[in-house]
Amino acid sequence: MIVELSQSNIALNDETASEWIKKDKRRMLHVVYCVGNLDKTIKFYRECLRMKLLRKRDIPEEGYSNAFLGYGPEESNFAVELTYNYGVDKYDIGTGFGHFGIAVEDVAKMVDLVKAKGGKIIQEPGPAKDGGPITAIVEDPDGYNFELLERGPTLEPFRQVMLRVGDLDQSINFYKKAFGMELLRKRDNPDNKNTIAIMGYGPEDKNTVLELTYIYGVKSYDKGNGYAQIAVGTDDVYKTAEAIKLYGGEIVLEPGPLPGINTKIMACIDPDGWKTVFVDNADFMKELE
Repeated sequence: MIVELSQSNIALNDETASEWIKKDKRRMLHVVYCVGNLDKTIKFYRECLRMKLLRKRDIPEEGYSNAFLGYGPEESNFAVELTYNYGVDKYDIGTGFGHFGIAVEDVAKMVDLVKAKGGKIIQEPGPAKDGGPITAIVEDPDGYNFELLERGPTLEPFRQVMLRVGDLDQSINFYKKAFGMELLRKRDNPDNKNTIAIMGYGPEDKNTVLELTYIYGVKSYDKGNGYAQIAVGTDDVYKTAEAIKLYGGEIVLEPGPLPGINTKIMACIDPDGWKTVFVDNADFMKELE
């Protein structure tokens, strides 16, 4: 199968696409989702989850505001992009989104802080069923769940984004081939009737990863209208788009510069309909200047 690139004379086949993906400098940049009260959510993330407000902007001509928060500079760390659409104060998260995972040095202490600030506790602190570290689950003001994982100090506390999928092997194959991610580990949990796969661009103790979860017998999910997408950096959005097409991905936004800021992006969906936006690395760094 040969795909002609729209911005060059190079053609991609399975071999050349694979080589391109291996050389491409890819990194998970941030996750985007909608909230009903931007200032309230920022306050919760700063006071309870200990995130830093990295930048905030208002785009009145398009009717929304957004804020970026995280545990380090966006040049090197993963971030959350909170989006507030004017006049919309509530969203349906659906059943497909699972949770975000963050590493903290003392889970019990953070849970106490969340309680003191009026936050909701979904799961009290306790050891994981598989004998792993202490965990807990808290809920933010909009109903998004955060799993707290007790770990030592790390340069990247934002551990994972968990999404549910209907065919785990199909999803693993897609993310390996089309996105160039590694399968870092896979685990079946018969007691919980699920299987998980950890996918990413580097070891999970140093990078934010994607956790894909298959629940026995469930083939599809309601995605709601709250969770939006993950953004991934790439050196060439045009080549990336053609490689994704080659491996069966659906392009929902053709590659090119965004009006106004001229950052080149493209967007696609995976076999389950989860959206990912690829952002030109050089343009992204200019945007942060």
